[in-house]
Amino acid sequence: MSRKSAATARVRLVFADEGQFHHETVHIAEEALGRHLRLIDALREDEGVAQQLYVDVDRLVSAYRLGADDD
Repeated sequence: MSRKSAATARVRLVFADEGQFHHETVHIAEEALGRHLRLIDALREDEGVAQQLYVDVDRLVSAYRLGADDD
């Protein structure tokens, strides 16, 4: 039985940690993002996203979708 992989979006998360900033790039299902008006809501409230990754929203400074040309 073949399984289709779900479409994902690359999302850059920027965190502040004791005056230092660092970023992580994660892949989040497009379906999960489509269920919410704002990206932050998907990160905080979507059960599928929460099962995939933990986001420390107290340290989160910025979250945005990356385009095809972004690193």
